[in-house]
Amino acid sequence: MVKDAKEMTDDEILERIIRLGFDGDRARFEKFCSKLRDGLPPGTGVALRGSVVTNERYEDGLPFDADGKGTSDLDVTLIGDEVMQCWNEDEFYIPSLHTKPLGDKAPTIAPALNALRKQLQQMVGRPVNIQATSNMILFARDVLFSQPYFTIIEAREVS
Repeated sequence: MVKDAKEMTDDEILERIIRLGFDGDRARFEKFCSKLRDGLPPGTGVALRGSVVTNERYEDGLPFDADGKGTSDLDVTLIGDEVMQCWNEDEFYIPSLHTKPLGDKAPTIAPALNALRKQLQQMVGRPVNIQATSNMILFARDVLFSQPYFTIIEAREVS
């Protein structure tokens, strides 16, 4: 039985993320976070969503990497006004609030971030999809649609 992320401590969720998404390698996780900090606009927050947090695919309930090692993706969500400007203006689900995901299927929708995404994929040996959203949408997805997230980099005000 998979433990519900909502019943886990932050430390337990982080350990799950490192075990599933980073082959249990904390140093690789820290390097991933560092690469994000260096490659994103200042003040951008970062959260992970999806099966790396829940250990359950949203579509069918199967566990993370059910189709083999490296087959499940990392869903990276970016939070901040400045990072939203990296997406082409017609690549939003909700203008200025929630973008479409940048990934292998749509590598040109946020050109300034695609090289970073590819570097992250190579680092973790699995697909990485990046989306930008507002705190309001992130919260609504968690509460209304039971799609929990875990913040790995706090958003901060830029002066």
